[in-house]
Amino acid sequence: MDPVTQSAQISSSQGFADGQNSATKESKLAAKDLIHWRDPKKSGVAFGLSLLMLLSLAAFSIISVVSYLLLALLCVTITFRIYKSVVQAVQKSNEGHPFKALIDKDVSIAPESFRKHVDASLTYINRALKQMSHLFLVEDLVDSLKLAVVMWLLTYVGAVFNGITILILADVLLFTVPPVYEKNKTQIDQYIDLARTQVNTTIAKLQEKLPGAVKRSKTE
Repeated sequence: MDPVTQSAQISSSQGFADGQNSATKESKLAAKDLIHWRDPKKSGVAFGLSLLMLLSLAAFSIISVVSYLLLALLCVTITFRIYKSVVQAVQKSNEGHPFKALIDKDVSIAPESFRKHVDASLTYINRALKQMSHLFLVEDLVDSLKLAVVMWLLTYVGAVFNGITILILADVLLFTVPPVYEKNKTQIDQYIDLARTQVNTTIAKLQEKLPGAVKRSKTE
């Protein structure tokens, strides 16, 4: 391979990676703005729709919810199409199909965009697999014990709440905790630091007493 071609390929790979990082950062910023209610209208719509969807799933099966949503969408589009056809017939106009602009719009997914999202997902999947290996193969005894305690507590949570209820609570917390934290950041950070200090002290004592526990260095 000649140097010019190799340089072009390297530049292309770097450009693709930069574009991927830029898209990821933009997505994170958009999500952050949404849950911090930077634009109340967008956040309100997102919160309302997500909560309505979860409440619907709590009352009906997912098949029923999806079917009702698609049926409602079809009713709206069919009604609008008939209405525009009647108006055009009465006015004897020739405006054409009311959704022509949307029909002509290219909705296909570009290969570059698809690969970009697959690569981004693959990064998170590999990170999750590495973390699972770390925990379930007991690379660090304290971390594995902490996971065991969390799983044990979740068995009690699962006995009280079902999955949909937990998702509803998570959705409510996702859209309420960030703005509350922003308004009371100083006081909340003080309590978090106290709790973190207490937890770190307890973990340090456990690491000294547990046999075979891997002690973390101060730099970690």
